[in-house]
Amino acid sequence: MITVDRHRTSATARPRPHRRNTPARTLLALGGAATLLALSACGAGGAGDGDAATGTIQWWTWDDKQAVSWGKCVEPFEQANPGIEVKVQQYAWDDYWTKLTAGFVAGNAPDTFMDHTSNYPEFVDQGQLLALDDLIEESGYDVGQLGVGVDTWTYSDGATYGLPKDWATVGFFYDKAKLAEAGLTEDDVQNMTWNPDDGGTFEKVVARLTVDENGVRGDEPGFDKDNVATYGINSLGSNGINGQDTWANFASTTGWELGDKDSFPTTFQYEDERFVKTAKYLRGLGERGLSPVEGQFTLGPAEQLGTGSVAMVSGGSWYATTFFALDGVDVGIAPSVLGEDGQRAGLSNSNADSVWAGTKHPEAAFKWVAYMNSPECQDVAGADGTFFPSIDSSMEKTQAALLDQGIDVTPYTQQFVDGTLFETPVFAGGQKMGSAISPLMEGYFTGQREDDVFAEMDELSREILAE
Repeated sequence: MITVDRHRTSATARPRPHRRNTPARTLLALGGAATLLALSACGAGGAGDGDAATGTIQWWTWDDKQAVSWGKCVEPFEQANPGIEVKVQQYAWDDYWTKLTAGFVAGNAPDTFMDHTSNYPEFVDQGQLLALDDLIEESGYDVGQLGVGVDTWTYSDGATYGLPKDWATVGFFYDKAKLAEAGLTEDDVQNMTWNPDDGGTFEKVVARLTVDENGVRGDEPGFDKDNVATYGINSLGSNGINGQDTWANFASTTGWELGDKDSFPTTFQYEDERFVKTAKYLRGLGERGLSPVEGQFTLGPAEQLGTGSVAMVSGGSWYATTFFALDGVDVGIAPSVLGEDGQRAGLSNSNADSVWAGTKHPEAAFKWVAYMNSPECQDVAGADGTFFPSIDSSMEKTQAALLDQGIDVTPYTQQFVDGTLFETPVFAGGQKMGSAISPLMEGYFTGQREDDVFAEMDELSREILAE
């Protein structure tokens, strides 16, 4: 039985990663409700008679749309596994991690849950995650069918703590009508070059798309930067420790990497000249009136495009169905920018399903996790287009289903095929890192802090990573 509890929708579907390597395996042939369960009754603490192979299994997610998509797998799973009942719950991003941590402390966390690369190492260190290797071997689950993320979800002890369920990356959504009004072509946005010195053709596109209240464009004499009707691009600053939705795909084209090592780095290299130049350039877009300044708009990126406040926004693949549902806007998708070497560098990651170490039903919990990460489930759940499946054949079906809706996600999938995606380094202390770094990053992009902030962020990252 499915009971999908949705406790506020999440404006931030997922703040995501950083690692200069392609995902572990190559995805092939991409070519082209509501019963509110109190936290005290959740997970293992309220789960039946303690039989490891049967019982009621809780699965949590932070994504309201994915809760519905994955929920479609519950009925067929329960039919194939008599004695196991699955309950799905969804909480908005911030509430999600607070409630999950409280569940760990109280001993009543959900049996299974959608996990994030920034948090799982800390959960492993706390003894809260079940190593899945024995269950994988005993069940005969085929890890080889997973096209992404297997290495990322293998911790430093060599054990696997999650089955990667999806992948995602970031590009640009743009208003085709505003593009045509500016005299720009589809090719202009599909192949934007960028560098931190003059902005490349990316800046030319953004300036041309920007229009002040008198109808003067950002690349024309007399442009009034203080009275802008439509900005060429949304704000590309802040966005946490790795800038997934904003600056990551720019900074990484310069050869800069967040960590000094692929896994378990000793520092996040915010003081590196390449990162500093990138941050200065992107903050400068707001100072020159080509983008809103950080915090100027309270609307999300889709709403900004939908209201005409901006002509193009940086956005993740997980937003595709949201943008294409905008009323009265003919939306296009463009890939991330090309660096001076002619290559893109798109930030990607894979969320995974983990099993709580305290579950009373480890075998049943793993059965559900394994089913979610099988073609049988991903074919069904992926057809909604709310995520990109981790399994090759399911990803093909998702891409085809989206194309039937008029949504061509090739600008995203082609980056995967081309091997230009990279993942975040695995590191412990993600929540503490975010709490320390994010306010400083925001302070810089809002103009409250200047260049001295980069050394401070770098030093803070060293201290936290050394703990």
